[in-house]
Amino acid sequence: MKVARALISVSDKTGLVPLARELVALGVEIISTGGTAKLLAQEGVPVTEISEYTGFPEMMDGRVKTLHPKVHGGLLHLRDNPEHCAQAKEHGIEPIDLVIVNLYPFEATIAKPGVTLEEAIEQIDIGGPSMLRSAAKNYRSVTVVVDPADYEEVIETMKANDGATTLQLRERLGIKVFVTTSKYDGAIADFLNQEKECASSFSLSQPLVAQMRYGENPHQTGALYGDWDDYFEKLHGKELSYNNILDITAAAELIEEFGEPTVAILKHTNPCGVGSDEDLREAWDKAFATDKQAPFGGIIICNRPLTEPLARAISEIFSEVIIAPDFDSEARALLQKKKNLRLIRKLRGVQSKEDLLIRSVVGGVLTQSRDYGIDEEERVVTKRAPSADELAALRFAWKIVKHVKSNAIVYAGPDRTLGIGAGQMSRVDSSRIAIWKAKDAGLSLKGSAVGSDAFFPFPDGLVAAAEAGATCAIQPGGSMRDAEVIAAADERDVAMICTGFRHFKH
Repeated sequence: MKVARALISVSDKTGLVPLARELVALGVEIISTGGTAKLLAQEGVPVTEISEYTGFPEMMDGRVKTLHPKVHGGLLHLRDNPEHCAQAKEHGIEPIDLVIVNLYPFEATIAKPGVTLEEAIEQIDIGGPSMLRSAAKNYRSVTVVVDPADYEEVIETMKANDGATTLQLRERLGIKVFVTTSKYDGAIADFLNQEKECASSFSLSQPLVAQMRYGENPHQTGALYGDWDDYFEKLHGKELSYNNILDITAAAELIEEFGEPTVAILKHTNPCGVGSDEDLREAWDKAFATDKQAPFGGIIICNRPLTEPLARAISEIFSEVIIAPDFDSEARALLQKKKNLRLIRKLRGVQSKEDLLIRSVVGGVLTQSRDYGIDEEERVVTKRAPSADELAALRFAWKIVKHVKSNAIVYAGPDRTLGIGAGQMSRVDSSRIAIWKAKDAGLSLKGSAVGSDAFFPFPDGLVAAAEAGATCAIQPGGSMRDAEVIAAADERDVAMICTGFRHFKH
């Protein structure tokens, strides 16, 4: 069916005028509202104001303008239903064949610092979703466009089909409407739930980014949803896998702990080496020295543009993914010689206090705020306070240990990891693994700092660290046996800080 009449009402006016001119050239009559109609008229595009079309004025500051039978009747009546067509003719309702609508910027509004409830409510679109849903419901006859990215395809399809669109295109665009309005309504519900602290339900609607070849294992299906492409850009290499996505996320979250130039190596979302240095090549040496076996097939990330000397060092081992805010041309050329190596540009920060961590469980989902931005104390609980160098090493260990699977132990110097123990049922076992890793790498723990993601439940963990050479420790504190642990530290002249905050990562 040829498109004869279009209703356009957009908040985002990207590409609007060129689109409207193309429609007019194809013989389409344009009806429009408010600011959209004003802009089109200013640009010399023939347009009929919605109030002129319906015979009813826009009112209540534009809150009521398209909620009218001539609009929704024109969208919803079935063209192949004689009774519908007769009723439309009786009431002077003309068919509307194309709807181009995008919604008030509710999500952009609530993202602004200090936004009030009243400001947010004013950005809840009513007429827009109503028109979109009416048009999408009747997709067999009506084309509906909610995304400016689809303008070009609609015009090209109409040009190729004597002013008509295809059923396949209308179906796809109709589905996109319901995905969009579902996400929009979910954002409103989530905001109001948080605002009124009455989160009686949880909803999530995200667009498909990519269908994975498989999930965690080859026999599992997998898919990625959301706005991943706003954060990362793949520059080279094979398509990303489900496990790659998890590892990249873990790497990006860890690297943002550091302001100084830093390189981190991760495997299965756990850091296996982290180093800081003004020279990225030196930072790499510090990170890689922690564990020279685990990085095989791992993820490497740095928080500065990746240089040619670093690229040359990295290229000596097999890696799955390398992430950086940018790549020097020489570095990129060198690394791209490896056909399958994924090079990822990190486009923006990933840490946000507002983001929820969501995990599926039997019968539902768990949500929690992310482990970011805690103002922690550094309370010295031992007779001896840490020296300046020890304090730097403690802080370095503490940044890392929160990103290691629990039970987590990290031995560190002021600018590098020395031994990491992850994911054990006993904290002492994690410490033993970290000590073994350091010994295997030929690294001395003498004078090191040890970080523990949760309290030492018994003195044995602290004693093991001291015997390995650690001279200072950082932990949350809060154990029933804190006094015994502190006494064991004092006996061994170990300086200890308690932060008051645990960093479990299951």
